[in-house]
Amino acid sequence: MAVQSGRDLLIKMDMTGDGAFETVAGLRATRLSFNAETVDVTSLESEGGWRELLGGAGIRSAQVAGSGVFRDADSDGRARQAFFDGEIPRFQVIIPDFGTVEGAFQITALDYAGSYDGEATYEMALASAGAVSFVAL
Repeated sequence: MAVQSGRDLLIKMDMTGDGAFETVAGLRATRLSFNAETVDVTSLESEGGWRELLGGAGIRSAQVAGSGVFRDADSDGRARQAFFDGEIPRFQVIIPDFGTVEGAFQITALDYAGSYDGEATYEMALASAGAVSFVAL
């Protein structure tokens, strides 16, 4: 597999609720992480005292984060409104030459910053709010 450009990792948001996904404007850096909590079933009878985990149990989750320059585009306004309304819209994360992750996510953090001699920036964090699917390319 060839090296991929980081700018090709895109976060897209369902703008209208009917599957019309649009790239969240101005992002320069994005990150997707998957997590799985474990269920420890270790007992005094565990072989050699080694920890044992219950397969298929626990809670799985995904987090998405992005940061970039504030553009005041339609996607910025939609994200801001979803945050303040507590909505849980669908998002897609496009991973170049790998696939697409899609699911419902809640915007858990939305930060804006800027200095007097620089551009306005923003950061957003998303937490999965249901099953997440993956479609390979």
